[in-house]
Order: sequence, then C-alpha cells, then structure tokens
Amino acid sequence: MERSAGREETYRGGCHCGRVAFEVIGVLDDVSECNCSICAKKGYLHWIVPRESFRLLTPPEDLATYRFNTGVAQHHFCPRCGIASFYIPRSDPDKIDVNVRCLDGVDLSKLPLRKFDGRNWEAALLERNRSRSGGN
Repeated sequence: MERSAGREETYRGGCHCGRVAFEVIGVLDDVSECNCSICAKKGYLHWIVPRESFRLLTPPEDLATYRFNTGVAQHHFCPRCGIASFYIPRSDPDKIDVNVRCLDGVDLSKLPLRKFDGRNWEAALLERNRSRSGGN
C-alpha cells in the first residue's frame, strides 16, 4: 500500500532484518533532513512525534544505543543489521524521532522535506523554534 502525507495514519516500521519493529500514529507532514555529522552519514529523514504516538513492538533489550557529544540523544539501532530506525533527539528529548526511510509503504517523493542545518545546531534550533511559534 502506497502512502503519502496529509492525514493521521498508523505507520509500521523497523529495521532491515525485522528484529526492531514499531508503530507510530500521526500526520506525516513535517519531515526534515539534517546535515550534521551523524544524520548525513546515516541518511536519516526525521519525523519527530510525541512519545504517546510511538509504540515499540520490540523488547527494549533487543536495541543497541549510541550516544555522543552531550549524551542527550539516544541513537537506537538494531545490533544485528545496524539500521537506525528511531531515536530520542537532543532537540526534543521528550519525543521520538522516527527515520521516515524505515516506515513501510511511504512514498518519499510525495513528502514535503525541510532542511535543518545541524552543522550549526544551536542557531538552527533557535530558528526552527522561532518559525514554529509564528516568528515571535
């Protein structure tokens, strides 16, 4: 089934080998691409959702976690196939950041993609928050 942005849906996703699986409910309308050192290398497309919209179907002990720099972000990945399908973001540690490339049935060509300058993280975060609040 092909999906695109626009309405609230339940999406299923996970890693390549199937060890990590999850469901997420939401409107897939705010996808960003970050140019920071880790996101650029992973090819991550970000969709940040409230924790209550995310349900991990895999036992937490089946995940591996990588932290660096400030240690706030928890980059979860599959220890078997290495795919990073979601993580706890430094910018929003009370939420879940889903890798849209790991969602089943999503047509990436139909999604609006916003650039995020993660190489200049602090300034980019201030700008993102300013634009979300209406520029005030």
